[in-house]
Amino acid sequence: MFTGIIETMGTVASAVQEGGNLEITIQSSIAPELKVDQSVSHNGVCLTVTAVEADRYKTVAVAETLQKSNLGGIRPGQAVNLERAMIFNSRIDGHIVQGHVDGTGTCESVQEAEGSWLYRIGFDEGFAPLIVEKGSICLNGISLTVFDITDTAFTVAIIPYTHQHTNIQYLRPGDVVNLEFDILGKYVARQLDRAAKNENN
Repeated sequence: MFTGIIETMGTVASAVQEGGNLEITIQSSIAPELKVDQSVSHNGVCLTVTAVEADRYKTVAVAETLQKSNLGGIRPGQAVNLERAMIFNSRIDGHIVQGHVDGTGTCESVQEAEGSWLYRIGFDEGFAPLIVEKGSICLNGISLTVFDITDTAFTVAIIPYTHQHTNIQYLRPGDVVNLEFDILGKYVARQLDRAAKNENN
């Protein structure tokens, strides 16, 4: 479980295909503090640490994860947003994030706005019931507030601190991002769907 408040960025040292899986080595300042079997969010994807050595650690993304997230296209040298699992005796500054990416979206535009940045993100229309104006979303692991939503796109405003300390600074039109919709919205949508089916039976 995570909060969507990025702790630091790491750099992909290597990404090696092993059958249907991808073994990823990350160089990061938090590596010396990690232990095998711990969970770390990588661009919003929860992955398990499999090995730690000095300032690097390894993790494995399975085929399902590679298909549903942008980790399938990850390359050495790329920056990755990192967050360790939340501790329940501290404040939750973002929102509840599971690290289970629902799918990907595409950056449609980037606009500077007098000290901040506006990113327009397109997404699959099937996810439209899970997003509401001024609601939360997790984009590449970052907890953000959405606005100006339609059935296929939304906008997020990025403050200078977030821009400087996450890999959103490298995002350009056409780039793919990981999206995890708010878990509360998923439960509500599920209940409404079941209620509608019961009425029709």
